[in-house]
Amino acid sequence: MSRPPTFTPPPCALRRDLPTARGTFAVLDARPSGQPHKGTALLLPGYTGSKEDFIALLEPLTMAGYRAVAVDGRGQYETDGPEDQQAYAQAELARDVLAQAEAVQDGPVHLLGHSLGGQIARAAVLIAPAPFRTLTLVSSGPAQISPAQQQKVKMLSDALAVLSMDEVWQAMKALDPPEDADTDPTNGEDLRRRWLRHNPSQLIATGRALTVEPDRVDALAAVQMPKHVVSGERDDTWPVPLLDEMARRLDARRTVIAGAEHSPNTGRPAETAAALVSFWDQY
Repeated sequence: MSRPPTFTPPPCALRRDLPTARGTFAVLDARPSGQPHKGTALLLPGYTGSKEDFIALLEPLTMAGYRAVAVDGRGQYETDGPEDQQAYAQAELARDVLAQAEAVQDGPVHLLGHSLGGQIARAAVLIAPAPFRTLTLVSSGPAQISPAQQQKVKMLSDALAVLSMDEVWQAMKALDPPEDADTDPTNGEDLRRRWLRHNPSQLIATGRALTVEPDRVDALAAVQMPKHVVSGERDDTWPVPLLDEMARRLDARRTVIAGAEHSPNTGRPAETAAALVSFWDQY
């Protein structure tokens, strides 16, 4: 579970609802002050995450001249979603992203997905690349997650099928507090509140997708679009050498954030923002 340093957005960001042709999505919309922006970054969070996972990026991105729109996908945190697991099929979530891009477009749209969000972003680009100037995959690999992570996702999905969200939260805290449930009093309650507002059907469906995702790198490589693969130095969801090889196959820019793990956007936000801006400024 990603752990943003805070759930309070910076002054440059507004929490608002984004109406689209496929429904309304909760977003953090951060805009440069007193200057026209160079483009818009559409930021998609990962499994169990939310728009707040990008909170520490928002100020440095706006200071560099970019508007940044971080999104709760359907069934994530403050965006409602149905109980039907079919509603969270990857193709459905990808079409949501295309609708979000249309709703925010007032200049170049740079699409970024973290982890699960990266695979959804990839699916959106494969459906219709035209809305996007660039694609950045942050800690998001070529196919299914590692065997150890597959086992963890299966255990979580099995628990979600029979327990309440609060019961699952308490079990995660007891079993693996350092990774799966933060006990820091500064944002522990915010993390719990976020977890409780996730739709369990979304978690079960997207978790299943993470364990069976095929390798679609060759298809993505055929799309003529600048691409960027970003990760930390260590990653137990997709091994870093696998991400290196994916970047090579995509002919993508490759950035490794020193000192970061699976979530460089929360662990090393200043360095991550600088890498993103350096890439986007080229296009």
